[in-house]
Amino acid sequence: MQCEMCGSSSKGPLKRVRIEGAELLVCSACARYGVEVQGQRASVPSFSSQKNQYDRPSSQPKPTRSRDVFDMIEGDIVDNYSDIIRKARMEKGLSQKELALEMKEKELLIKKIEKGDLIPEDSVRRKFEKILGISLIESGGFDSEDQHQNRMATTMGDVIKIKKIKR
Repeated sequence: MQCEMCGSSSKGPLKRVRIEGAELLVCSACARYGVEVQGQRASVPSFSSQKNQYDRPSSQPKPTRSRDVFDMIEGDIVDNYSDIIRKARMEKGLSQKELALEMKEKELLIKKIEKGDLIPEDSVRRKFEKILGISLIESGGFDSEDQHQNRMATTMGDVIKIKKIKR
C-alpha cells in the first residue's frame, strides 16, 4: 500500500483524509495535513472484490462532463473597452451609479471596468452591450494579408537555425 501524498510504502492501513478539498489515502504521517473523513480507515481494494459496472444497471445517471471555461468564451474583448463603455455611458447621460443600478451590479465594478483595471466577465459585458447599445467583442475576421504576415514572421526556431549556421 502506498501513500497518495508522499508515495511512501505503508505497512499499516492508510487513512482517508480530506486535504485541500481532495480525499486521499495517506499514511499516518501525512494524515496530519488534513481532516480524517468519517473516522474510518481505508483499505486498499482488490480487483476480485470490485464489482463490475456492467453487472447491474445503475439507477444513478452518469455525471456529465462539466464544460470547460474556454468553451464558454464567446470572443475576445476589444482593447479599448474601458473608453467605449465610458463614452457610451456619458452619451446616454448616465452616471456610474445610475448605470450600476440599471445593470444590477455594484458601482465599484463599473468604476474599475471604466478605469481599465478589470476586464468584464461575459455576463457583465452582455449587460453593458444591451444597456449602452455597444459591442465589446472583436470581429473574428482576419485579412489574408494578416495571415500571410503571421506565416512569414521569424520564429525562435529560425533564430536558432541562423545562429547555428553562422558559427
